[in-house]
Amino acid sequence: MPNDADGSGVGFPPAQDGGSAGSSAGTLPAPNAAAGDAGAQPGVSPPAPDGPPAPSPRRRPAWLANLRWLAGVLAAVFLIRTFVGEATIIPTSSMERTILVGDHVFLQKLFYGPRVPFTGWRLPAWKQIRRQDIIAFRYPRDPSMVYVKRAVGLAGDRIEIRRSQVYVNGRGLIEPYVIHTNTSPFSRESFGPLTVPAGQVFVMGDNRDNSSDSRYWGPVPLENIIGEPLLVYWSYEAPSEAWLREHPIDRLRFYSEVARHFFSKTRWRRTGLLL
Repeated sequence: MPNDADGSGVGFPPAQDGGSAGSSAGTLPAPNAAAGDAGAQPGVSPPAPDGPPAPSPRRRPAWLANLRWLAGVLAAVFLIRTFVGEATIIPTSSMERTILVGDHVFLQKLFYGPRVPFTGWRLPAWKQIRRQDIIAFRYPRDPSMVYVKRAVGLAGDRIEIRRSQVYVNGRGLIEPYVIHTNTSPFSRESFGPLTVPAGQVFVMGDNRDNSSDSRYWGPVPLENIIGEPLLVYWSYEAPSEAWLREHPIDRLRFYSEVARHFFSKTRWRRTGLLL
C-alpha cells in the first residue's frame, strides 16, 4: 500500500475480519503519541539536559516587603501634609465664637501655593485671599508657630478702628461673627488709621478683646500664609492651659484625662463642621 501524503513513512494495512489495525504484523506507533516522540526508539531514554537545573526563584524576606510598605506610607503622608493639608489644634480663644478652644481642624493648603521642601520654591497659588476669610499663617515673630485669624484688610486698604467699629477705606465693616467680652463703654477701642503695605494682610481675631493680632505686631506677609481651616474633625472641651502644657508628664496626664472623658467632653455637634 502506498505511503501517506505527509511523508511520515508509516503505512496502515486494511483490517482483517474480526481483527483490528493493531493486530497486524507491523509494529505501529501509538495513535496518541506526541509529535516530538515520533523519532524516539523503544527502550532508549532521552538524553539528559546539559548543565545544572535552573534554580528556583528566591522569595524576598517578609521584613523587606514590610519596610517598603512603610516607606510608601510615610512618603504619602509627607506629600499630603506638605502639599494638600494638615491637622492642627486650636489652643486659644482668639477666634471664639467661630472656632472654639479644643477644636481640631483640617487646614487646606493646596490652593495657597505650598512651599516645596528643602527649597525656596512655592507652587502657584490658586486662590486669592479676600476680606473676612479665615486664614492660617506662620507667626511673623516666630515662624515655628501657626496662627489662625481672619483677614480684615488687604494690601492698600486703610484700616481704622473707632469705638470698636472697624472701618476699611472709610466704610464700616459688617462683622456678625465678632464678640466683645469686655462690655464696659470705657473699653471701646481705637486704632489707626493704617495703610496695609503691599504683599501683606491685616488680620484680627473674632474675639476682639482677647486676641493677639495685627493691631499689636503688624500685618502678615503673604509668604507666611499656609492655608485655611476647612472643617472641624474633632472638638474636645478643655481649657487653654491644658492644651498649652509642654512638660511630658503634664501632657501624659492630660491625654489620660482625655481618654477617660472622651465621650462626655467631646463636642459631637461640631464634628464635621465646615468653617
